[in-house]
Amino acid sequence: MSSTYTALISGVVFPLQERLKRHSTLVLRESLERSQWWDSARLGELRLERLRALLTRVQRANPYYRQRFRQIGFAAADLRSLVDLGRLPFLDKPTIRANLEALKSEDASGLTRFNTGGSSGEPLIFFIGERVSHDVAAKWRATRWWDVDIGDPEIVVWGSPIELSAQDRIRALRDGLLRTELLPAFDMSESKLNHFIARIRARRPKMLFGYPSALSHIARHAEERGIRMNDLGIKVAFVTSERLYDEQRETITTVFGCRVADGYGARDAGFIAHQCSAGGMHITAEDVIVEIVDAAGKVLPPGQAGEIVVTHLATGDFPFIRYRTGDVAVLDDGNCACGRGLPMLREIQGRTTDFIVARDGTVMHGLALIYVLRDVPGIEAFKVIQESLDLTRVQIETGPAFQQDNVRLIITALKQRLGKDVAIQVEIVDRLMPEASGKFRYIVSRVKVDHEVATS
Repeated sequence: MSSTYTALISGVVFPLQERLKRHSTLVLRESLERSQWWDSARLGELRLERLRALLTRVQRANPYYRQRFRQIGFAAADLRSLVDLGRLPFLDKPTIRANLEALKSEDASGLTRFNTGGSSGEPLIFFIGERVSHDVAAKWRATRWWDVDIGDPEIVVWGSPIELSAQDRIRALRDGLLRTELLPAFDMSESKLNHFIARIRARRPKMLFGYPSALSHIARHAEERGIRMNDLGIKVAFVTSERLYDEQRETITTVFGCRVADGYGARDAGFIAHQCSAGGMHITAEDVIVEIVDAAGKVLPPGQAGEIVVTHLATGDFPFIRYRTGDVAVLDDGNCACGRGLPMLREIQGRTTDFIVARDGTVMHGLALIYVLRDVPGIEAFKVIQESLDLTRVQIETGPAFQQDNVRLIITALKQRLGKDVAIQVEIVDRLMPEASGKFRYIVSRVKVDHEVATS
């Protein structure tokens, strides 16, 4: 049962903030809460209608897709079913990089620039407009599946500089009103972990949100020191951005005394799926069409593992149509016990972000290095291999914008994080090789993380 304060925040303050930002979040969330109970046929009609509207708009107003449709002889008016989506070409990161301006629709307004490393370690610049409201609404709906609402006390353990750079006075005031507190996930030294535990105990959050690796790391630290965390009234831990492993789920559940809700999404692909309290990983079907394809690009039926391809129906201003995520999953054709008609993912594979260990024993999230490399001009893709506490290798694919002086900048920045005596070897390669699974890992650490060794 939500408190009076939570009801005020979720019903008045947050919707007002969204209206001031010209977002339609509240209306969208209310619509999603109705449509989640529709059957597959009715949802299919909605998705087809929205897909037709998206393709009609991009054919008219998007330079890239207007040309592509002409090249393949496709017209939006020809769309008869969702199966027809398979006639369209895939979109991937190299295509976006090569056509960044042409992918902006001529009728787009209020586009915001985003920069992400992605799960493959390939830096990517893209733009988001109307999709922001849809993503926030989808996440809001998912939290309410767990009897958690905006305005309930929340701890966020996160590492994105987009969030961490926004801690100004206005943001601090907003977070105070919403009762959310952000803890940076980059530094996992003992002193930081002790601070995190103290803040969680003081906040007594109803929900935790963050990387599964970070939350489980905090949980293990508390457990090893005999600090009780299951008496705080935490209802759920939302985890995203990485693959959730069984041992992480068990650790978080045991130490914090709460259930774990897995989520799948990305800055580029959007909010794709979230786990309900009955265990189903529901796709945000009203906004997202998920296809599973094999190595040849053939669409696979439920039950077979393949690459996740996403079409986001709220991206007419900067389209993500048949976007190859590089992640691997299996579609589920069953029904969830919760009664929702939303389609489901059975399992998601291949999303991992390792911890790395500095020379002095400080444990850090792998993103501490990723964010250094992703913004270096001319780096097309990268992979970091921490061979030992004394040696870290960086493999990079470079483009025309890369300058040799950038090698020195990379070495300096990584030494600042790993230690001045650590050897950093930067290797320029023609092509980065994937793992045996076909998935790229952008951080590989061969150093065992010892929670007792971490120092401030």
